[in-house]
Amino acid sequence: MLDAWLADGSKVHTGLAPAYVGHALVTGGAGFIGSHLADRLIRDRWKVTVADNLDGSYDTCTKRSNIGPHLGSASYTFVHSDVADAAGLAALSQHYDVVIHLAAKTGVRESINSPMAYWHANGLGTQSLLEWCRRSGTRQFVFASSSSVYGINPRLPWCEDDHDLRPISPYASTKICGESLGRAYAALYGLRFIALRLFTVYGPRQRPDLAIYKFARAMYAGDPVPVYGMGDTFRDYTYVDDVVDAICAAVHYAASEFEVVNVGHNSPTTILDLIREMERTSGLRARLVWHAAQPGDVPRTRADISKAKSLLAYEPRIGLSEGMKRFFEWFRARRDISVSALGGGPG
Repeated sequence: MLDAWLADGSKVHTGLAPAYVGHALVTGGAGFIGSHLADRLIRDRWKVTVADNLDGSYDTCTKRSNIGPHLGSASYTFVHSDVADAAGLAALSQHYDVVIHLAAKTGVRESINSPMAYWHANGLGTQSLLEWCRRSGTRQFVFASSSSVYGINPRLPWCEDDHDLRPISPYASTKICGESLGRAYAALYGLRFIALRLFTVYGPRQRPDLAIYKFARAMYAGDPVPVYGMGDTFRDYTYVDDVVDAICAAVHYAASEFEVVNVGHNSPTTILDLIREMERTSGLRARLVWHAAQPGDVPRTRADISKAKSLLAYEPRIGLSEGMKRFFEWFRARRDISVSALGGGPG
């Protein structure tokens, strides 16, 4: 067995290749998960190039604040580019030790309204980047897939060996497409492709369109908190630091050419229990307003993480209570900005 080191400095025995310092390309690295990943890689003495088009799906000032601490660092390069376009790819260096592809248009509901935009960003973007890797000689590719690929598969917890994928949104379909493209490039060209199916990631720097951020903003502003459906839907909420642990492990994985791996917490929480935990942590009350279930929303998710434990020595460390504490510490620090964006509220 070879040794690997977790972010907290502890050593584990795994089947992974030895850790090394190299040059990583992180697409979407100005976003929520990508900026946390860049922090970790730099701390672990990697050279990092972030490619991000800073699209306007939410306030670009948030993304710029995510990358701000590293600008000017010798170990960090920011490239303003869209990897779905030839010009964006041309702006990149000719070789990286690993490509970590997080860039994507996200959100299942919006993908129903704008399916072609999602295909361009997610389908064409992944294809273009894989082809660029083939030409440049990059041999390690980590792909951010999504739990949404399982869709309405009723067999929980979801396991990677269950190939009965039932996506119910164009977004989910683009992630299945990305996995399939990776399998083809692994078979044809020897490109190692690790797809990580991420389950409801949350934490500091979370996108403002995601439920936890939206609920917190409404609670602080005294606005209604929208609940869709009967309140019995549940999600496998996964803290962002645990997800970054899994990505970093996948960066070093070398035991096979193609893998699909769930990255979750295996501890689902109903939407009402989530709101109760947010109330407990924040000391605020949520005023609920009920709405019909939304098209494209998967009613239940739960990850079987036994494969991640076996291949990546993955072990989620942050439960929902601690994760909410960390989220609200961050949210309170930017509360004045968040509330003022709504036109006022408690100070």
